[in-house]
Amino acid sequence: MNNKKSINRYPFANKNTQKYSLLKVNQELCNKENNIPAFPHRKLIESTQKEKVFNDASKRKVEDVKKETSLGNPIYMNFDIGHPLGKGQFGCVFVAREKTSGYIVALKVLTIKEIIKSHTEKQLRREVEIQTNLRHPNILRLYGHFHDEARVVLILEYAKKGELYYHLRKSGRFSEKRASKYIYQMTDALSYIHKKHVIHRDIKPENLLLGMGDVLKIADFGWSVHAPSHKRKTFCGTLDYIPPEMVDDEDHDEKIDIWSLGVLCFELLTGTAPFETEGGHSETYRRIATVDFTFPDYLSFEAKDLIKSVISSFCLCESALLSYLH
Repeated sequence: MNNKKSINRYPFANKNTQKYSLLKVNQELCNKENNIPAFPHRKLIESTQKEKVFNDASKRKVEDVKKETSLGNPIYMNFDIGHPLGKGQFGCVFVAREKTSGYIVALKVLTIKEIIKSHTEKQLRREVEIQTNLRHPNILRLYGHFHDEARVVLILEYAKKGELYYHLRKSGRFSEKRASKYIYQMTDALSYIHKKHVIHRDIKPENLLLGMGDVLKIADFGWSVHAPSHKRKTFCGTLDYIPPEMVDDEDHDEKIDIWSLGVLCFELLTGTAPFETEGGHSETYRRIATVDFTFPDYLSFEAKDLIKSVISSFCLCESALLSYLH
């Protein structure tokens, strides 16, 4: 193994045996499960941005990383790098195969320069610490990470079907049966992280992925926080999903995730967020603070009642939600 000092570690390697004890899976079974017989060159999948378009700068960033991996950079030596899955503010995500086990993963390659420039070092460290310790079928696994002087690489569970947002835009809106399945899985996952005193703080379709069997996975814990003993006051998240507490500059706790769940339910059933407006940020803030939204006529009484209960009064806890959805 290459021991250049620029390389931090190979997170799957056992120093004594050089075996990959964390990922003991059969290559044939893994490839069959993920329907990936090989790694042919494929076209770029739509990015995680809402507009789903790579601009020229984004393309160059993806190509830079692809060139780096193809030239045998030792930081990637344990993986066969596949096609890009998308890009974000700090880097790109690629599908990859761990060479020894054949296990399919997603590599999130982050540029350290961009992280430092945006002063998000603490945020990244917190994301890694929290997500590494979560084990739930509806939460995307973070298997490990490594880095050199230029990049940090997160080794993530591969969610084959991609972003929930992409499927929502493709369908326009989901049926109540399909939406209720996703909300049930979301509620179960949120109940799990809240028992561990973790608040996600950025629930939205772009941060939810779909795996095999249409299983929902909560991803991107960049705004998450571990808050066992006190409330938080950071203003964060996404405009359409910001809760009234943040708009009013008040402390918040895990209940803001329940608020976001209600907003998500509305968006899955209608295709738009309940407080979305063309009047600018100020008008959106006003509508959120006053809980000013209306239901389309085609929603059932049960769907309206559930959303109203969650958004208007926060009156349902996770256990009550699970019973209601069941």
